[in-house]
Amino acid sequence: MTTNPTRDWVTQCARKVTEDLRDAAVTVRYLLRDRDDKFGPGFDAVWQEEGATILRSPVRAPDANAVAERWVRTARSECTDRLLVLNEGHLRRVLVRYVRHYNEHRPHRGLALRPPLRHTASMRSKPATIASVRRQEVLGGLINEYHAA
Repeated sequence: MTTNPTRDWVTQCARKVTEDLRDAAVTVRYLLRDRDDKFGPGFDAVWQEEGATILRSPVRAPDANAVAERWVRTARSECTDRLLVLNEGHLRRVLVRYVRHYNEHRPHRGLALRPPLRHTASMRSKPATIASVRRQEVLGGLINEYHAA
């Protein structure tokens, strides 16, 4: 992390991220980025070597990144603003766990209050009773997830 990112620093971060994605066998098809000067030709080259198509947001279109901006706002308000983050490793662990909660358990209004990755096999045909619901603390109790017993 740095308070003053440069082109070289951002390019090195891209190398690290692509290495981690390769290790996890994740393929990136598209990379959407804005037109900031920090994302120079070296940054794009790293992603193109991975086979990603670079998509730049339109000029003078601040709402073009609205979905990403909303996700960052949600992650901050529900998670990182309420925790004392100790270091980069701790931040990574917190965000990995929050992303899993966000995609697998958190209700989304646009999806009829269902999480994006809800598995239909785990859905029950009848509503759970109070006695058959279990609470699981996430991130030390910052977030609670409820499951049918």
